[in-house]
Amino acid sequence: MTAPATIEWEATADLVVIGGGVAGLTAARTASLRGLRVLALSKGGPTDTSTQYAQGGIAVVAPHGDSVESHVRDTVDAGGGLCDEAAVRSIVEGGQAAVEALTDLGAVFDLGRDGQISRTREGGHSTRRIIHAGGDATGAEVQRALNAAGLPVLFGAAACEVVTGPHGVQGVIAVSDAGFGVVHTPAVLLATGGLGQLYALSTNPPGATADGVALALWAGAAVADLEFVQFHPTVLHTPGGIGRRPLISEAVRGEGAVLVDGTGRSVTAGVHPRGDLAPRDVVSKAIAARMRDLGTDHVYLDARAIDGFTDRFPTITASCSAAGIDPRADLIPVAPAAHYQCGGVVTDPHGRTGVPGLYAAGEVARTGLHGANRLASNSLLEGLVVGERVGAAVAERREVPAEVTEIHTRAMPRVPRAALQQIMTTHAAVVRDGDGLAEASRRLETAVLRDLSSRYSRTRSAAAGEPPVAAAESADRRIAELEDGALTLTARVLLLAAAARTESRGCHTRTDYPATDPELRRPTAIRLDPDGHPDLLDSLHLPSRPDLPSRPDLPSRPDLPSRPDLSGFPDLSGRPDLSGFPDRPALSGLRLPDPPAGDPDGPELAAVP
Repeated sequence: MTAPATIEWEATADLVVIGGGVAGLTAARTASLRGLRVLALSKGGPTDTSTQYAQGGIAVVAPHGDSVESHVRDTVDAGGGLCDEAAVRSIVEGGQAAVEALTDLGAVFDLGRDGQISRTREGGHSTRRIIHAGGDATGAEVQRALNAAGLPVLFGAAACEVVTGPHGVQGVIAVSDAGFGVVHTPAVLLATGGLGQLYALSTNPPGATADGVALALWAGAAVADLEFVQFHPTVLHTPGGIGRRPLISEAVRGEGAVLVDGTGRSVTAGVHPRGDLAPRDVVSKAIAARMRDLGTDHVYLDARAIDGFTDRFPTITASCSAAGIDPRADLIPVAPAAHYQCGGVVTDPHGRTGVPGLYAAGEVARTGLHGANRLASNSLLEGLVVGERVGAAVAERREVPAEVTEIHTRAMPRVPRAALQQIMTTHAAVVRDGDGLAEASRRLETAVLRDLSSRYSRTRSAAAGEPPVAAAESADRRIAELEDGALTLTARVLLLAAAARTESRGCHTRTDYPATDPELRRPTAIRLDPDGHPDLLDSLHLPSRPDLPSRPDLPSRPDLPSRPDLSGFPDLSGRPDLSGFPDRPALSGLRLPDPPAGDPDGPELAAVP
């Protein structure tokens, strides 16, 4: 933090969910139905999530011509030897029940001419098992159904830190336009989505700033396999376009579209037996290689032979139309862009991390499902299945005492986002090498030190009497600072992991180590050392606690409401009044401690490795 702040509000909950997408809201609903008091914190609004933008669908075993074994095999094949097969099987087996629960909430999926749920095929899948909604708006339908469940969500609020103690998680420090607040809780679920904002081009929303990875590391948890960033092969290319770009779903290729270069030659012919429906890492690398060979910044997707394109893919049609492209008559210019983090916070298949009371689910988590490369449409599946399991697992923390009694200043190096994105896009994207990774690390640390010097000067000026900042503006600024701090830490960890993996595997490709090394068929695990510096671990240590059933049994009493009883909560429909939560006079009005003298961000910043 750059200046002292005061705790303005407090609350108590059995579970705090950080994030408002499929994994977080599924967990919140499951926990609420079990009688737990849940509060979700979301930086944006009800649809500012990665879930909202998911086009393709949900991978779930089809009733005919498919099997759990087939889905597991496809997932493991795509995962480049790093999937945890037991976790894969566990999550795949839970898919049908999770989709049924979502349907019970009111989610509506597309039907075929026979009146049954329609299924398509995407890259890496051996059969048509992908269910979808609204043609290419599956994520939006999932988000709509979960939002309609009426769960308590504090919008416009960001988590600053997960506070731990002798019994594990004790609470969360958060910031909103009401100021800094404390939520006392024995259980926190990180469901913050991905890290797409590390890169200049991404399919992710603006809030995908790796918050959950940073919060987990600061709390003492391990992360693994962050070097495996999946780049979606086909994102709509427009000259000079940056930021979030519309993706052209893999389902378009599943329906018959083909990838060609500017001369009309196939991009994937001879690259993989499945051609354009090869796993995403294969297709992205093939596109990157062709662009490099031709000296261009994009290739093309030819979807002109697909009948009824506009009905099947209305979202994609709208995106193309906005760029002046008619997919029925024109080739669609496409290029790879950052899309999904395959690694993340290390958990078991029920979302438990190595820190008691800290859970993670969805894209932020590393359950072992994705390995070195995610199979298409397994992400919504994982969010539904693991989210529901976390909602059941947190009951194990119900009797654990939890109270935040002291707050410490968190040192947080950060680099300006545009500079960080330029570094990562240049040196740590689809194709990497050792020299580029070393250069990225050098430039990143130089930028950190430059930013430190600048902020020290600004802090001295502020101490001399700059005018106060409005609460809402201050909250926005604080959240932006937190995001940049999370991105900076995550970039450092990713570069360390990518440099350590001296091979090419899955969606991690190094031109100086083009082969896969059998000796490196293991996760790259990292935790912060006592000084706050990323440190490679020799092995992963998952929590060893009693297992839970593959799908939690929810109470079936006749009086169980379909929507949780929220009568004990304050009205959370807008900017909530938290006065309905139990008072905690010990912290109300407490000032967060000043940063150490001489360094506005703490001693950690003086010795960045």
